[in-house]
Amino acid sequence: MFSKFGRVKRNHILSQYGRNFLQAPWAGGIVLIVCVVVAMLLANLPATSHLYHRLLHMELGLWIDGNLFPENMNLEKFVNDGLMVVFFFTVGLEIRREISHGELSTPKKAILPVVAALGGMLVPASIYALFNAGTAVANGWGIPTATDIAFAIGIMSLLGDRVPISLKVFLTALAVADDLGAIFVIAIFYGETPNMVLLGIALVIMVGIYVMRRMGEFRMLAYLIPACIVWILFYYSGVHATISGVAMAMLIPTQPRYSHSYFLHKADIIERGIKSLEGAENQNEAEEQRLYYLRRMTQISNGSQGMSHRMEQLLMPYVNFIIMPIFALVNAGVHIPSAEYFNIFEYSPELGSIGMGIFFGLVVGKPLGISLFSFLAVKLGVADKPAGSTWSMLIAVACLGGIGFTMSIFVDNLAFDKVTHQEFIDMGKIAILMASTMAALIGAAVIALETRKK
Repeated sequence: MFSKFGRVKRNHILSQYGRNFLQAPWAGGIVLIVCVVVAMLLANLPATSHLYHRLLHMELGLWIDGNLFPENMNLEKFVNDGLMVVFFFTVGLEIRREISHGELSTPKKAILPVVAALGGMLVPASIYALFNAGTAVANGWGIPTATDIAFAIGIMSLLGDRVPISLKVFLTALAVADDLGAIFVIAIFYGETPNMVLLGIALVIMVGIYVMRRMGEFRMLAYLIPACIVWILFYYSGVHATISGVAMAMLIPTQPRYSHSYFLHKADIIERGIKSLEGAENQNEAEEQRLYYLRRMTQISNGSQGMSHRMEQLLMPYVNFIIMPIFALVNAGVHIPSAEYFNIFEYSPELGSIGMGIFFGLVVGKPLGISLFSFLAVKLGVADKPAGSTWSMLIAVACLGGIGFTMSIFVDNLAFDKVTHQEFIDMGKIAILMASTMAALIGAAVIALETRKK
């Protein structure tokens, strides 16, 4: 009996630790790091390397009249063009929230993080171009322009109250603006020549969704079904399919179905109804009525939140702990043929230049661009410095902007042809992993040093 009680108590404690871990802002980053290590081992251990690469190229889809639908779909493509649509959809929801009523909702709030994000894209792209202009890898300039919001916020959360709240808000808003810039870069520079007919049909559907939203449609299914159709049209049109996720996120209603006063009114009625059941003679009927009131309360509570907010809260755990780890497992498994492959300076001129362009773009270009453009915006009087912060602390936080992991790897996959230049993609991933690790260590060290000075 005591043994059974001990097991129940231990399981309860473990489940509580599990819930606390999943709710921690740094948990997603820890899971991603583990998946990166696992992917590297799977890709390089003799016992697993062949199977790992075979799985990545395993065909997926439905066979219809002897044709695969969607065409050319394998496991790697399914993750990058399919599952990552959900990731980009949540990014779009987050951008929409910040623009509607967050840190990008007014020009005064938005100007500093937007200007800083612009600098954090232009300077790294310029540094990459210095190393690679006129070479076969020049198209990779977009790789070091992105910031991984999950990793950056996770590292900052591990540092606790050493970073002022205003700078945490600044980095979050900057990362959101950075994601928006990266989405434009992918859409404009890394898509194929689009099929205008299919793209036109997708745009007509999206206009119809916009009209439907304006008419007051609040059923979630009415938006999800057209979203799947739009994804298929984007996939076959030549515009990268993940952009459909962002486009659809912008069409999701942010206004709730029920107003605040309506919620309070109905909540009061339900509360009085539940209290009236106390001491009822027929407890079975009273229990059924009580469950009805609770279900009704849940419906009103959900309807009092914007659909965009509900979708974001619903999808975020799946994105952080399923989709992004799967993305890391599929994309971080770089095969290293020999130790010299790690030497980004000597392996070959082109591989060396792409490695240096990405590494210095993220580690040097990101903090330099963010800090310089922020300084100019404040000195010119178009923005205010985050409250309670110093320039040295802002530079330290800007270093964390060099953590490019997810979005940088995604752009790396688009920048080069997998058939003819797989070695460029692999070197890009190695440089991204090295640079992101270095940026995290430098940012954490500088923040700790600034805290110690104070």
